[in-house]
Amino acid sequence: MILGHRPPAVEEALRRALEIGTVFGAPSRSEVELAERIRDAVPTVEMVRLVNSGTEATMSALRLARGVTGRNRFLKFDGCYHGHGDSFLVAAGSGAATLGVPSSPGVPEAVTADTLTAPFNDLAAVEGLFAEKGHEIAAVFVEPVAGNMGLVPPVERFLEGLRRLCDEHGALLVFDEVMTGFRVSFGGAQELLEVEPDLTTLGKVIGGGLPIGAYGGSRDLMSEVAPAGPVYQAGTLSGNPLAVAAGRTTLEILADGEVYSGLETTAGRLADGLLEIAEEFEIPLTIQRRGSMLGIFFAEGPIRNKEEVDASDRERFARVFHRLLDQGVHPPPSAYETWFVSAAHGEEEIGRTLEAWRSALAKET
Repeated sequence: MILGHRPPAVEEALRRALEIGTVFGAPSRSEVELAERIRDAVPTVEMVRLVNSGTEATMSALRLARGVTGRNRFLKFDGCYHGHGDSFLVAAGSGAATLGVPSSPGVPEAVTADTLTAPFNDLAAVEGLFAEKGHEIAAVFVEPVAGNMGLVPPVERFLEGLRRLCDEHGALLVFDEVMTGFRVSFGGAQELLEVEPDLTTLGKVIGGGLPIGAYGGSRDLMSEVAPAGPVYQAGTLSGNPLAVAAGRTTLEILADGEVYSGLETTAGRLADGLLEIAEEFEIPLTIQRRGSMLGIFFAEGPIRNKEEVDASDRERFARVFHRLLDQGVHPPPSAYETWFVSAAHGEEEIGRTLEAWRSALAKET
């Protein structure tokens, strides 16, 4: 909801789409126009396939990676979330790279046997896995800026190291930008960080508040997807007229850059205010920010991986959350969630949030 709830332009686009139809089971002009906008914005996407959710996007990208490499195993990072596909629901071993162990009932161990995990920002662990199993690894999946354990940015040379290892071993590098795509910048985290993945998954912002997802990459890779190629993927509701109308209008508004400059100012004001108040009460607080995404941790920073998020004062976070909620301010309920600022937030909302934050922290002293 980067533009906030019910932005007038998006509502009008939805009204126009409703007059035409809600689903056709076939491609539409609007679907192609949204795909063209994504292609023009995201540096590494030459062709894109629309799906219905971020989970579908990552599942489809994994199938494609396995199909083109002929390998089954893939690597993900502890604390990075890639949707609720069975292969991705894996908990990593503490502080070491491990084979996948299912982290949800209903997921057979056999399904996750090909899932490798490593701590986020630990390039040495990844190098060890590639040294042992590089010939079996189809892809590395990573949130280029992790947003599902609070906000944890990559340390210097981490993403570059993943790119190098994938190139050396013939694996694909997949950036899960379902959260960061069109959020941290118009071209996503890959534009901001200047590291090029082979495949990119997208969602959330590109639907303007309606369910959608997408995956894309080079023309050569995406031409392997059916019907052009042998890797099958389909969905009757994929690219439906309502979702693409909302998404296309949202991206049109974001394209001029003014929204991002406003978000930078607003998110900076919020982050600075939260830190200043915590300092007044001598409460340890780390805020990690990329654009309008913020990670809030009651701990000394920096926070570099899930183990360090685990070690933060999550009980204090829970207490503060409920005090904020009691005052009509609804932040994410956990230190494992990222805070998002929208274009609808202004001085009034930030000021009210900081007042509630001050009241909540005062009760901690």
